[in-house]
Amino acid sequence: MTIESTYKKSLSDMRMAKAYEFLEDARANFKEGRYKTSINRSYYAVLNTARSLLILKGTNLQTHEGILTMLGLRFIKPGILSIDVFKKFKMLFSRRTNVDYRDFETIDKADAEDSIKTAENIIKLMDKLRKKIII
Repeated sequence: MTIESTYKKSLSDMRMAKAYEFLEDARANFKEGRYKTSINRSYYAVLNTARSLLILKGTNLQTHEGILTMLGLRFIKPGILSIDVFKKFKMLFSRRTNVDYRDFETIDKADAEDSIKTAENIIKLMDKLRKKIII
């Protein structure tokens, strides 16, 4: 492993750890009835998972839209990840935007629960792929 690849792996590992931490935060907030915060944390868990994958390909973007776009170009378009993963990621992004910025947004328990389950599934798929790339 070169120094550069060692650095990318370390950064990927740190981002993945953050993703799992945020997923746990989403679950804890859900249990406490804080559904908006749960949705926010579910989204950020997936965002950090995507960032952990992208850094392995040398991509280190900071914007949400840039990360979504590059994930599409690097992993969805070539068929490495399914379009369904991309659509669900975008749905989480939309929900997070709504709960964070819309004053009268109503979110119920079912939306929050679905966000957590969606995040869990995406994270599982992306982390499995990430581990294959690292090897």
